[in-house]
Amino acid sequence: MNTAALPPLRLHRNWLCDRDASYGAVQRAVIDTATRKRALETISAWPGYAPTPLVELPSLARKLGVGRIRLKHEGRRFTLKSFKALGGAYGVMRILERETGAAIDDIMAGKVADKVAGVTVCCATDGNHGRAVAWGAQLAGARCVIYLHAHVSPGREAAIAAYGAEIVRVPGNYDDSVRQAAQEAAANGWIVVSDTSWPGYEEIPAWVKQGYTVIMAEAMAQLGSDRPSHLFVQAGVGGLAAAAIAPLWEDWGAERPLCTVVEPHEADCVYQSAVQGKLAEGLGSLDTVMACLSAGEASPLAWQILATGADAFVTIDDAFATRAMAMLAWGSGNDPRLVVGESGSSGVAALIAVSENPATRRALDLGPDADVLLIASEGATDPAIYTDIVGKTPEEVGESL
Repeated sequence: MNTAALPPLRLHRNWLCDRDASYGAVQRAVIDTATRKRALETISAWPGYAPTPLVELPSLARKLGVGRIRLKHEGRRFTLKSFKALGGAYGVMRILERETGAAIDDIMAGKVADKVAGVTVCCATDGNHGRAVAWGAQLAGARCVIYLHAHVSPGREAAIAAYGAEIVRVPGNYDDSVRQAAQEAAANGWIVVSDTSWPGYEEIPAWVKQGYTVIMAEAMAQLGSDRPSHLFVQAGVGGLAAAAIAPLWEDWGAERPLCTVVEPHEADCVYQSAVQGKLAEGLGSLDTVMACLSAGEASPLAWQILATGADAFVTIDDAFATRAMAMLAWGSGNDPRLVVGESGSSGVAALIAVSENPATRRALDLGPDADVLLIASEGATDPAIYTDIVGKTPEEVGESL
């Protein structure tokens, strides 16, 4: 796809979405009230757990012509600075529970260490998911092998290796690394921990997505009765977007915010699926500054929720992401300074892009009274890249929460 010929922003309003439709059996097969509750109870018992902050950005709201912006800041999630800590590690724990027959509390306490040491988990990653899987394996004492494609930065590789994972480099892109991880896992009896699904491999990706729902469980408690009118949420394979939209749809029904799914132009598999009304491959090169969103194929499990639960899909030029990072780092007016990475900034980036396009504003009902919820899904998970883009190190920005 020649993205140079694309407008800065593309929008597709989802003709499959019926806001009055109930959250049904197809969606509950992936995420439901019980699985959300279990994930929250499990993860909130882990050492170092604390809800991430919901940050008010009134000056940015005025600048973008909306009534209110609240940002759920996953850069504060455990020590990993990413929402992926929830899904990847939770997937590992559920696997170990299944393989050992022991409760997760006993696994974490080291009571079945011999059994856990006999399990090897693996995955392909753009960075953050692999770090979460490695972290979960290290917490429990399992072996971990992580597959990295050619475009994963040395900084992200080092961050994964720091949690004790064995690293395998794969020529090509993310989807190439997914295929090699699956092939070698099958040959060696290892267990793949992926947030995307394929025929015959659905249980583990569902667990990963259920882990992500902790974000919205916290956010809904923090919001209370003061509900937003709009949500912008990023998609790679669609796991975070599905995990954000599912609880809102199940609990709030037609009263949920208007939900817009965000992708880079160069990694547009969810957008293309929406346009075609069925799962479809992206048309981009997968070369995007929003590297953790670089996926060529959407997760079928995520699509079961997004196909009819998302109101709109947008893709944006990379320049909006770098602008968003800088705006958050420098702070607008009296807003706090925030350290948010390339992929983490994409919801803010989409809001900037929409706010500057009158036709798209109208299409999304984004008026001056709009109350917008965003998820900053990562902090500076690669400090070198962050510094190149923002012009300051994360330490120099000095997050001011």
